[in-house]
Amino acid sequence: MDNTDKTDEGKAHEELRDGAVSPVQPRCESPGEAREQLLSEAQVHASADEERTCPDYIATRDGKEDEDKRDSSSSSSSSSSDDEEDKAGEEAEVKAPEVVEIKVVEEVNGEPAAAGSRRSSASSSSSAGDPCDDPPIQLREENAEDGMLTANTHPDTTSTPEQSVDYSLKTLENVSLDENSAAAEPQPDISLFVKAGSDGESIGNCPFSQRLFMILWLKGVVFNVTTVDLKRKPADLHNLAPGTHPPFLTFNGEVKTDINKIEEFLEEALCPPKYPKLAAKQRESNTAGNDIFAKFSAYIKNTKPEANAVLEKGLTKALKKLDDYLNSPLPDEIDADSMEEEKGSNRSFLDGNELTLADCNLLPKLHIVKVVAKTYRNYDIPSDMTGVWRYLKNAYTCDEFTNTCAADSEIETAYKDVAKRLAK
Repeated sequence: MDNTDKTDEGKAHEELRDGAVSPVQPRCESPGEAREQLLSEAQVHASADEERTCPDYIATRDGKEDEDKRDSSSSSSSSSSDDEEDKAGEEAEVKAPEVVEIKVVEEVNGEPAAAGSRRSSASSSSSAGDPCDDPPIQLREENAEDGMLTANTHPDTTSTPEQSVDYSLKTLENVSLDENSAAAEPQPDISLFVKAGSDGESIGNCPFSQRLFMILWLKGVVFNVTTVDLKRKPADLHNLAPGTHPPFLTFNGEVKTDINKIEEFLEEALCPPKYPKLAAKQRESNTAGNDIFAKFSAYIKNTKPEANAVLEKGLTKALKKLDDYLNSPLPDEIDADSMEEEKGSNRSFLDGNELTLADCNLLPKLHIVKVVAKTYRNYDIPSDMTGVWRYLKNAYTCDEFTNTCAADSEIETAYKDVAKRLAK
């Protein structure tokens, strides 16, 4: 009688292990707990045919634990019952990959935060390679290693725009680096020929030579300077610029002799951004003091005592005109919104606080006027001309002027024969 009950119980277990979906209750006399577990197992197998969801995974694990309990309680059963338990174990092993598969789907789709973390790790692992790699393909490769089906893989739509932005930035950076690393333009070959001093080597007195010298210095270009002794002019210079006296220059082998045209050419050829612009902003700066040197020449060459006072007055008037311009504020120095009384200018040079082409033209001449007039006519620039004196003092602090200017003694020597003594 007992053997019959056990056999029937084993059959009931066999039906449940084989995944039977019949709602027939097992014919056994077991505790209420075992009955609830058997009912739970039957419900899991019934719902498994409809849809695989997260409860399926939980119920499957409960069914497996129930099978382990029944296996331990029926260890004293017949050999046929043992064979059935082996079959149940094989079925559990077959179902194991399904459990893993469903678990991974839950981790990817069940919780958005975990899914985002998983996708970002896949994207970061692929960033070391080609930035144009397709993110969905990378996800399928990773999921294949975890045992996931490719049908359950969802494309990563959040990481794709971020990767494209990074790629574009790298492209712009590479372009800028290529532009910066481009080969620099070759320096022009410039040679300046200026008048030599009385010793045949030092810089001689020539305001036009100093004008070009200052321009090239202010441009910051590399150039060579050659002093030319007019008493023994080399033959090669005769062939280079026949019938021409300094100053002149060669620019990449081309000879240029006209002073004004040379200035215009240098301003155009040596232009920003590589070289500074030297043209004055204010038109009046180019003409300020333009009559001083002519008044000085007439004054220093005069030999008639009765004309000396008139010529001296003319020179003073020209200097006064320059002084007024230097003390008058430029348009950019005037504050239109200020209610205060307009004050004078304290700028350093003709067109502002920087040397310009206008200064390269006027300063060499103004310095000669100061030196020669004092030496041969005992004439000093009036001390009340604060603008002129401020202008000269600022020029004497600039290397562009002092290093291109002839010595005072050289200037005096040059005018020794020009300055005429007044007849008694």
